[in-house]
Amino acid sequence: MNFRTDLADERREVFRKINKLSQEIPGIESEEKEISDTIKVHKVKVTNNEGEQALQKPIGTYVTIDVKKMKNIPEEEKEKIAFTISGELQEMIKNLVSKKDEILIVGLGNLYSTPDSLGPKVIQNVDVTRHIFKYLPQYVSEDDREVAAISPGVLGTTGIETQEILKGIVDNVKPKLIIVIDSLASKSIERISSSVQLSDTGIVPGAGVGNKRRELSQATLGVPVIAIGIPTVVDVATITNDCLELFIEKLQDEAKSNDYLNQLKQEDNYQEIKDALVPKDFNLIVTPKEIDELILNMTEIVACGINKSL
Repeated sequence: MNFRTDLADERREVFRKINKLSQEIPGIESEEKEISDTIKVHKVKVTNNEGEQALQKPIGTYVTIDVKKMKNIPEEEKEKIAFTISGELQEMIKNLVSKKDEILIVGLGNLYSTPDSLGPKVIQNVDVTRHIFKYLPQYVSEDDREVAAISPGVLGTTGIETQEILKGIVDNVKPKLIIVIDSLASKSIERISSSVQLSDTGIVPGAGVGNKRRELSQATLGVPVIAIGIPTVVDVATITNDCLELFIEKLQDEAKSNDYLNQLKQEDNYQEIKDALVPKDFNLIVTPKEIDELILNMTEIVACGINKSL
């Protein structure tokens, strides 16, 4: 199944819709909680191989924090979101390492491509402390832990797979946990730079846009990997599918009843739309015109959430 999204919550929705399931998917547990009028948290747990095959996601926990009105968000709301991220991240960290274990923060992406610059920009705002432990131990408090950070760049500019770079760092620096920040793809226009996904299963960079790189996980790096991702792009087929659904809803509101439109809305038309666009090279990857402001907001929020949690 072509999910065209990195978000486990969206994959669950797509799978249930295509297979017309009214009950939960076998091997999947989910829950939702409302933090405020503008913040919701969706938690999806893949518990066995059946759930893993259904969502094509490894066994583990996936937390999606949805935020409304990200474009003009006030500072106090940023604090609430950062606090929510911090709480969920702390929960994952404490299940994987002890309170004093060293952590490596990795910002994936291309600093010079705005939709892909989230990871490197977050790294610029992370509080690193490893050098203080080594050279200025008198300034270390009891609550501090060793934190190192790096933005390894992208294959096109370094010629080196990110996995190869991180493997060398792990062998020398020996962190007990890696936290990776990356831009993701979504199937929803509304979730662009308005959702944060945390997972304890690692990440496959570029998977959401069909440009898979080597997996970053405990299996490949030898230490647990938590991934923090924010969707910043969608493809044209996804936008067309969303627009078609909105169009159908409009016609249904006007016509009140139409068996054909009801049937069409129940189906997932993404693949048919993509099949029409791909041969003509029209299936572009799209990002909103306000992406600079959105990335700036999410950079501040994610960096603050990480710093609070550590």
